Amino acid sequence: MIQAKDSQLYRGYRLKEALRMIFKSTDADKAETELNRWLWWASHSRIPVFHDIYKKIKRHKEHILNTIKFGLSNARIEATNNKIKLIIRKAYGFRNIQNMLDMVYLVCSNIRIPLPNRKSRNR
Repeated sequence: MIQAKDSQLYRGYRLKEALRMIFKSTDADKAETELNRWLWWASHSRIPVFHDIYKKIKRHKEHILNTIKFGLSNARIEATNNKIKLIIRKAYGFRNIQNMLDMVYLVCSNIRIPLPNRKSRNR
């Protein structure tokens, strides 16, 4: 139905789904072949948004393929950065910087401090 009504929207949907499938891939060689094909397709799509994405992906192609090859992402680092930023915002009224650093160490570590009048959970 979409293909019959709006061909550009349909092409955009197919481009988006093809890229999503490349990112789900676990085979680095196949992903590289598919990514090269997708880059050619995006550069010739005449859809401005995909042409912009084409430039960004081409610039970071090596990093994207390394992520697929090694199965690693920067999600944990981004989560830790977010925690630290929230702590800094909460620590606005602390008297010195050491108190803020102590709070960062406490929250970002696996240290469990037993609180009085609370039952400890064994893990």
